[in-house]
Amino acid sequence: MSSGDFEADYFEEGRQRAVALGNRGPLRFDEEGNVHPDILNAYWQYGFYVLEGVVGEEELATLREDFAQVVEHAPAGPGAKVDRHGHPALDADLARPGFQFAKPLSDPMGGTEIGNGRYQVKMEELTPGSDAPESVLLQINGNLQHMDSALRLYGHPELLKVTEAINGADFTPFTDAIWVKPAGLGAAVSWHQDGMTLWDSPDLDAGTHGFNFMAQLYPTTPRNALWIVPETHDAGKIDIRQRVADNNGSDKLPDGVPLLCNAGDVAVCSRQMLHCSFPNDSADPRVTFVFGFHRRASVQGADGLDFRTKKQVHYDDERIHERSRVISLAIDARQQRYPEEPLYVYQPLVGEEEENRWSEETRQTVLKDYNLNDLSI
Repeated sequence: MSSGDFEADYFEEGRQRAVALGNRGPLRFDEEGNVHPDILNAYWQYGFYVLEGVVGEEELATLREDFAQVVEHAPAGPGAKVDRHGHPALDADLARPGFQFAKPLSDPMGGTEIGNGRYQVKMEELTPGSDAPESVLLQINGNLQHMDSALRLYGHPELLKVTEAINGADFTPFTDAIWVKPAGLGAAVSWHQDGMTLWDSPDLDAGTHGFNFMAQLYPTTPRNALWIVPETHDAGKIDIRQRVADNNGSDKLPDGVPLLCNAGDVAVCSRQMLHCSFPNDSADPRVTFVFGFHRRASVQGADGLDFRTKKQVHYDDERIHERSRVISLAIDARQQRYPEEPLYVYQPLVGEEEENRWSEETRQTVLKDYNLNDLSI
């Protein structure tokens, strides 16, 4: 069998395994208005669940439009301060640079010390065509201040009910990002687990490091999707090097499945699961808006990264409160746009709604540089 035939079989077999899991469907609630237990049971069993059709056509269109504007005004390349038109780049006046680039079809993080060395193995890299650009977008951070549509999705009442069901009513934020896989050029992200801080905690369980929502702006396929090894969210910290070695050195792990979604689907994915993405040499782009949440007990008093100093910092009540204000801001921004929707009440900030109203003033006082206070564990 040629390498091309092997890859084709691997992607097709992964697709079949993904479809057979049964962990997908519309976002449903029981008679008491709670997230349906079938969804939660499947999430806790597999470590992820695909909520189908959460984002409607109008909202999806605004997300795509806003994303296109972000790309239009992104830095012209790594380290650039201006966009392709010679104007100041979108993050030029922000304290935390927001755009990460990579060489086409490369694996920029595998086998490095990035992320405390969590990207343990180097993925297979492909050779781009001679007309390929030197770099392509890989990740964009701080999108709630770039895209009003992203802020509104962050405050989606039904997704926040899912968050509460998984992490408790006193949940806290994590971070957000847009992962970009340009058609024919998208870089790989090595197999890894997202959690870093609490692997040795005596209280470690399947939900200790929180979860991410992954909203898809375009359909995903086996060749451009995130790949997941189901049920690894409850396996502790995994020796990824050994897994690859046991697979004859191949990064095509035999139990992986692609995260198959239509545009507008939102997947719920444990940060502890083993996952990766292969170089996207297909004709289909992927754009995924990722935003995550933690249990308060996991963050309260934990040591994590300070994005101002790049050093470890103690996450105290003040920092958690300041970062959590963005949840209230997003709830109000969404309510202003979609007043017919039910209002989600975020319990930790009850009574502070007035100071967290969405306005041009709070865009500057609350939202600008909000991601300096991201709670990364």
